[in-house]
Amino acid sequence: VQLQASGGGLVQPGGSLRLSCAASGSVYSIDSMGWYRQAPGKQRELVATVTKGGSTNYADSVKGRFIISRDNAKNMVYLQMNSLKPEDAAVYYCNVYVRILPGYNPVNYWGEGTQVTVSS
Repeated sequence: VQLQASGGGLVQPGGSLRLSCAASGSVYSIDSMGWYRQAPGKQRELVATVTKGGSTNYADSVKGRFIISRDNAKNMVYLQMNSLKPEDAAVYYCNVYVRILPGYNPVNYWGEGTQVTVSS
């Protein structure tokens, strides 16, 4: 299973970015999909997750500003980031739980990460 993330970049405070992550390879189905981030000198932290049924969970720091969504037909997860703040700057990683065959337990995969820089 491969995860390809895209959409990072440089944005001014108050701006928006949309991250995308596509899962490919031996994917039968995907359970939870999510985004994590890691800033320099800090631990990786949860940003948001979305279940196969569409239930979402957000870190308190991004509630009301970020929206996570997924396209089950395309095996993709998105993160719409609005009202970005300098403290949102980090490498963002997508994370998915994939079942490669029916009845198999889900396996956790991480994408390589995409850099988000928030600066004027």
